Amino acid sequence: MPSEQPGASSARRWVLLALKITVSLALLALLFSKIDVGGLWATARRASVAWLAAALALYAVNVMASVWRWYLLLHAQHVHVGPRSLLGSFLVASFFNNFLPSNIGGDVIRITDTARAARSKTLATTVVLVDRGLGLMALVLVAALGASAAGHVHPAAVPIWPIWLWTAFLVGAAAAAPAVFAPAGFGRLLQPLTVFHPEWVGGRIEKLTGALAKFRDNPGALLVCFSTAVFVQATMVLFYFAVAYALHLNLTFSDLSVIVPISFVVQMLPVSVSGFGVREATFSFYFTRIGHSIASAVLMSLVAQALIILFSLSGAAVYVSRGHRRPA
Repeated sequence: MPSEQPGASSARRWVLLALKITVSLALLALLFSKIDVGGLWATARRASVAWLAAALALYAVNVMASVWRWYLLLHAQHVHVGPRSLLGSFLVASFFNNFLPSNIGGDVIRITDTARAARSKTLATTVVLVDRGLGLMALVLVAALGASAAGHVHPAAVPIWPIWLWTAFLVGAAAAAPAVFAPAGFGRLLQPLTVFHPEWVGGRIEKLTGALAKFRDNPGALLVCFSTAVFVQATMVLFYFAVAYALHLNLTFSDLSVIVPISFVVQMLPVSVSGFGVREATFSFYFTRIGHSIASAVLMSLVAQALIILFSLSGAAVYVSRGHRRPA
């Protein structure tokens, strides 16, 4: 099969980016056509600066917990990188995630920054993927808990039945268990991939199963990391709760425990730029079902994202200050 020409690949990326921008702008235009923009701005100006500062502090705690989880996963693989270096790398990755069309750029930064210490890009990639997987499972678990609680308050308004979320969590755990507890068998399942390049693919599979075996031999580390992942997702809900309080919105923690994780899952769909439009539409859908306006949904979503982007600018400062140096 002939390889794709670089020009064609570049053109396709630009077309996909244009489509994502179109989706984001179209959804935002639709939402803004339904609200009073002047009133929206007036409400934003009345926001509590103290509570916005508290939200930023909560987001900082969230970042520190995320870095700690990454540190523990690396330590379980006997890869030693200092927490300070990992924090810098994580901040740079967050900056790339918020200013690039997808979060792949941020993951590339994290992998590149730890590959040398790990002596393997495959191992560094495996750690980031496990980190992502734990985060996703924690996200679904928090959403399931929130949906179960919110269902008792106004069952007709919950956008997704709790049983679906609990099922998704259990299915995800069941699917991940063989990879962690039987890495050799998981490696054998991947063996058909060696048909593409026996030596290279075979080497990657060997490194992957070796990393999974180390996680299997250190279940305590995985348990602590998963607990930290749940804490990270809970602090994100608290972050949005602080933003809602700053904007004088009467929202319960259980409601936000549903909509915040679900909005994060929806944003993973590669159909928009950094989730803009899709995120606001998701908030609007749920807010209207619990008696709040589209304007309040759009305002809270945009203010929260503005705070996240503001915090991520620290990653730009780290990136500029370290030049081309990587964490040792």
